[in-house]
Amino acid sequence: MAKKQDDGRQVVASNRKARHDYNIEDTYEAGMVLTGTEVKALRQGRASLIDGFAHVENGEMWLEAVFIPEYFQGTWNNHAPRRKRKLLLHRDEIRKIAGKTREGGYTIVPLQLYFIDGRAKVEIAVAKGKREFDKRQALRERQDSLEARRAMRSRGYVGEG
Repeated sequence: MAKKQDDGRQVVASNRKARHDYNIEDTYEAGMVLTGTEVKALRQGRASLIDGFAHVENGEMWLEAVFIPEYFQGTWNNHAPRRKRKLLLHRDEIRKIAGKTREGGYTIVPLQLYFIDGRAKVEIAVAKGKREFDKRQALRERQDSLEARRAMRSRGYVGEG
């Protein structure tokens, strides 16, 4: 079952690796065109955004390689798990995203899949890939700040965080 957050989101899947592999520039919330069995499978909290990506084709935004497994109680009209799904965005947003990705080095990655007021939404980001050095440096900074917090806590310092 998907977890409900305090802002009303019922998160189904998160792509934590995307934040590690990419520098996130802009984020957008998009609706998705889904079939009935896909919605039922998502309500069970089953999906994976790991290999997912989005692209603009003929003025429309499409989400590909996102895995939504087949619904167990589905019949012959069950969906294909990795099918191409249309994203619902305003035309101006699609143009802006398409312009960014044409610049070079930018890609569109899904960050989170969730429900708000019963509607399935996906948070997508325009992102630029990190180099190996940048990834290692980010990990090192996170490790250093964690060690500093632990040292402050062990000495009895009560502060923010």
